[in-house]
Amino acid sequence: MTDSSSANAQNALNELTLETLASRDGIKWSQPGPGVIPAWIADMDFPVAPAISEALARRARGDLGYPGWLDRPGSGPLAEAFAARMDHRYGWRPDPGHVRSFSDINQALQVVLHVAAAPGDEVAVHVPAYPPFLGTLAEMDRPALTVPMEPAGDSWGFDTAALAARLAAGRCRVLLLVNPHNPTGRAFTREELTALAELAERHDLLVISDEIHADLVHAPGGHIPFATLLPERTVTLTSATKAFNLGGIRCSVAHVGPPALRAALEAQPTHLYGAAHVFGVEATVAAWRHGDDWLAEARAVLDRNRRLIAERLPEGVGYRVPDATYLAWLDFTALGPAEDPAAFLEREARVMLSAGPLFGPGGEGFARLNFATSGPVLSEILDRIARAVKSSGS
Repeated sequence: MTDSSSANAQNALNELTLETLASRDGIKWSQPGPGVIPAWIADMDFPVAPAISEALARRARGDLGYPGWLDRPGSGPLAEAFAARMDHRYGWRPDPGHVRSFSDINQALQVVLHVAAAPGDEVAVHVPAYPPFLGTLAEMDRPALTVPMEPAGDSWGFDTAALAARLAAGRCRVLLLVNPHNPTGRAFTREELTALAELAERHDLLVISDEIHADLVHAPGGHIPFATLLPERTVTLTSATKAFNLGGIRCSVAHVGPPALRAALEAQPTHLYGAAHVFGVEATVAAWRHGDDWLAEARAVLDRNRRLIAERLPEGVGYRVPDATYLAWLDFTALGPAEDPAAFLEREARVMLSAGPLFGPGGEGFARLNFATSGPVLSEILDRIARAVKSSGS
């Protein structure tokens, strides 16, 4: 892509306006009340990559019969595209035969926990955490062994020694790793991941590694697939839905490293968990094979936006620029608000953020802001937040 076409692509992403976005019927824009700008659920506002739209149009004009890969786990274009992408971007060469497809990451997690862990088995998870994961652990009676994320300089970290001491009790069977981390945006370092791998080996843990934000690590950082450190203990969950704005496409993959777990999954009833949708597979393969030019332009806008937040937030609101994702974890605790910050901002700023308490321990006094939008829309969001905080007298 030439410099001029790159600039044009970025400009197109910046041309989104409140007027055009407000007409959308997806949950992000349809749920808030009139005049409220949504910056909550993790959907981008950016238009779909041309390569994906073109692939879906071709499929719609062509064969919509039963696909050739149906009922053949580990085969077909989805598994092959996943393996090729991991090799190309991260130097990891997973076996396509170990790939299983699911409708989304949440379904994949529930299926793996159902097969690999028993009710009462603890699952270690960094908190604050993605709310549906906490909901899954509660619903399935897999109690969360919480690993607090703590401020560490300009970023976030966790206490490995404290985690080791808690694992010594022997009730934990699974480490649920979200890397890059949601909501803090932390991309774990090789040193941190190696420490977790050593603990998993020592305590005989299955590692379920959600790497759905891997393609959204900002320079100079990089993503390290956990399976490169501990291949036969790791289930890698990922999807094109976050990096390519395909939340409604309903397609994800699980690379199942442990042989015993693959056998256990294959022993399940054939149709119990459904199959990937042909359009979901088509969109995902197009994204992973042909969408990187679009992704580069989207990432450039996101990189600018994460820095814009640091420049424009009002005094007293804490923010550590995320290593990855398009999610800003905002700290309002220094302002001592009398209510949840997200509720205050929705009422006073007419901006809808995700409420921090939904993310479990460590979420009180915080709110998550989705900054995957145009510069003008983000500027309006930040202006509204600043005015509301100032007028509150905090």
